[in-house]
Amino acid sequence: MTTTAPRRHLADGPVWERRFRAPRHTLPAWAKSAPDRCVFVSDLSGIAQVHAWDRAAGTLRRVTDRPSGTQQCAVEASGEAVWWFDDGAGDEYGRWMRQPFTGGPDTPAVPSAGLYWPSGLAVGLDGHALLGCSTEDGAEVHLVLPGGAARRLYRHDEPAYAVDLSRSLDLAVIAHSERGDLWDLGVRVLTTDDGATVADLADEEGGGLEAVGFSPVRGDARLLLQHQRDDRWEPVVFDPRTGERTELRLGLPGDVSVQWFQDARSLLVVHDHEARSTLHRYDLDSGRLERIGTPPGVIAHARTRPGGDAWLLWSSSARPPEFRGLLEDPRLPLPDAPPPPAAEARDLWVDGPGGRVHALLNTPAGPGPYPAVFLLHGGPDEQDEDAFDPAVAAWTDHGFAVVRVNYRGSTGYGREWTEALRRRVGLTELEDVAAVRQWTVDHGVADPARLVVAGWSWGGYLTLLALGTQPGEWALGLAGAPVADCAAAHHGAMEEIKALDRSLFGGSPDEVPERYRESSPLTYVDAVRAPVLILAGANDARCPVAQVRDYAERLARRGVAHGLHVHDGGHSVTDVDERVAMFRRQLEFARAHLPQAAS
Repeated sequence: MTTTAPRRHLADGPVWERRFRAPRHTLPAWAKSAPDRCVFVSDLSGIAQVHAWDRAAGTLRRVTDRPSGTQQCAVEASGEAVWWFDDGAGDEYGRWMRQPFTGGPDTPAVPSAGLYWPSGLAVGLDGHALLGCSTEDGAEVHLVLPGGAARRLYRHDEPAYAVDLSRSLDLAVIAHSERGDLWDLGVRVLTTDDGATVADLADEEGGGLEAVGFSPVRGDARLLLQHQRDDRWEPVVFDPRTGERTELRLGLPGDVSVQWFQDARSLLVVHDHEARSTLHRYDLDSGRLERIGTPPGVIAHARTRPGGDAWLLWSSSARPPEFRGLLEDPRLPLPDAPPPPAAEARDLWVDGPGGRVHALLNTPAGPGPYPAVFLLHGGPDEQDEDAFDPAVAAWTDHGFAVVRVNYRGSTGYGREWTEALRRRVGLTELEDVAAVRQWTVDHGVADPARLVVAGWSWGGYLTLLALGTQPGEWALGLAGAPVADCAAAHHGAMEEIKALDRSLFGGSPDEVPERYRESSPLTYVDAVRAPVLILAGANDARCPVAQVRDYAERLARRGVAHGLHVHDGGHSVTDVDERVAMFRRQLEFARAHLPQAAS
């Protein structure tokens, strides 16, 4: 199978559409024993599919051709085969498939595992892998042997995740939520011969704990962890055989992600703070933290390579994503057709009820006040960043200011900020949004009669909740893949989402029904006055479509202007044509229902 050209030429259509249609790709993953053999996901053909890239041969081959798209892939350590996840029509439930790297038939990678929601995959040396599977019956982690046979190392009713295999293949590390809190995971090191526990780790000081992975050097069993101290993430090097634990102090505010360089003598550090990233190298012997120069912007993903190199995906609000290397130019054999640039975002700092709130602002040319779209991010534990976003640029092109609020619950501002929404879900975030909204009105940025609240996933949920709890403040709502009824969505969602709900609300809907009712947009639907467009996926396993239909029916009975568009996919939209069509629907809905500017 060969790579096909994009569905539309980038020279066609308006500038905003060309940004949406510019091919995107994930950061390539490389085979541990054959680093020139790589895999990644790209929507070059118009729908996200897996591609195999042989750097030595200079060839690129499309591995999958699925109408619903393919979003997860891996490459065996030998480079002989590609793994890709085969779910239904975007419902995230399926199994890993295996295809020879140079092409051939697809076969189940682990025939005995059945069907499941994936919960981690770590490809090890010598044909081994660590596979996490989640079903309604609980979570399991399997050691996959050469040839596809597997043996179970772990099982529990609560979610768990496969993290890594040691290079000597004698140890495995998993993350688990046996204590019932998906935001406070434990880490367990197991033997691969019988699943016996070697080390059981939890953050006794009440912060967070994350397992990163074993040393990439064969025979070196050290494990890299991250824990939170003084509201910051810091690395830990732990030897599960001896129990020796070395805590490192980077002293960087916000969030960091760390990984081994391939010689295991230093760490690559990506520091995310206040919507931007910096890159660093930490030398384990000297304790020196060295800044690696990258332009202001965001590093979406980074991966170390042999020889001290690293690959990363970088962008800024103005500049589209770039695939970079520290030591060499790793150019992909893709069409060199970057999307048109966009405008830079500016920072806003606004006093809110829980502390200073950071927001990003983009404005069109000319004087304000402007109609404004408050574009709320998903997660909730994500953040809006100074990264390239076609939707932000498109709204700005059409004369709208775009405001992105990193409300409480966002990452990048410390653990206390991220976890402040617990037990008062949704309402806490909207207090911060309201503070920023008022600032933009008071300072002549936003027209108070033409305020749009919009978002996808958690942002879609907040959109519906805002329309009901702040009905006099919003002129329009645009909700993508939202939760409309917190209890009904919980009962219909995949198991990981149910566990997240229990962590955020402090229990299930049966245990704390009032918290779900208080945070549910359906509770306030009779107060909604503004027109609202809802976009949803028929096969969404995270925000099931049935509860969205019920909400739309309640709007219809009250005669509230609304639209409901249900596409054929799941929670994420992998089809470029559909993404373009969705934005066009939102723009047309806004034009039809927003009041005209006051003369």
